[in-house]
Amino acid sequence: MSGELGVGDVRDRPERWNVVESSTAFQGPVFRVRRDRVEMPRGTGTEIVGRDVVEHIGAVGVLALDDRDRVLTLRQYRHPVGRLLWEAPAGLRDVDGEPLHVLAQRELLEEAGYRAERWDTLVDVYTSPGIADERVRIFLARGLTEVPAGEIDFERVHEEADMPVVWVPLDEAVRKVLAGELHNMVACMGVLAARAARDAGFRGLRAADAPED
Repeated sequence: MSGELGVGDVRDRPERWNVVESSTAFQGPVFRVRRDRVEMPRGTGTEIVGRDVVEHIGAVGVLALDDRDRVLTLRQYRHPVGRLLWEAPAGLRDVDGEPLHVLAQRELLEEAGYRAERWDTLVDVYTSPGIADERVRIFLARGLTEVPAGEIDFERVHEEADMPVVWVPLDEAVRKVLAGELHNMVACMGVLAARAARDAGFRGLRAADAPED
């Protein structure tokens, strides 16, 4: 069929439809809600449709894999879903201009108490593109070294005050994801991507400082 898209065309690309009106419905420290009226194609013409957009500062996540093929997980209370979730270390992009891999290194140290010698970009995801522009880059960290608590200049508070760490074999972590025993997006995406990367001999991974677009 002439003009049919093929497998090579299945790649996300930038696109922006015309916004005829925009206003702020809510403004908070981490995100704001923007109310847009968007001009959308319809048949041979267009229609104006309302869309609420959560503008989020974004985040990074770290899938830490040790030399025994185990994944670092930590447990954190998440109030919106009313659950204790087993997660991968993660943090907000709340320092202007900070390189994402530097932020990831800081989060791994502060949340879990580890440093890593090898960093690669594992996967980039939009967490909920139907309502939000939040973007998360998940890194793969290897060559891990535990840092004594006395050398970490960071105080954990609120939900982060008590986060136990458990090392889970990667294959077991995959089973837990598929069995519905793990729900955190960064952990689930990171575990599945890390298994795929490992099975491919970690070939084809992007550099830690690879551009997002």
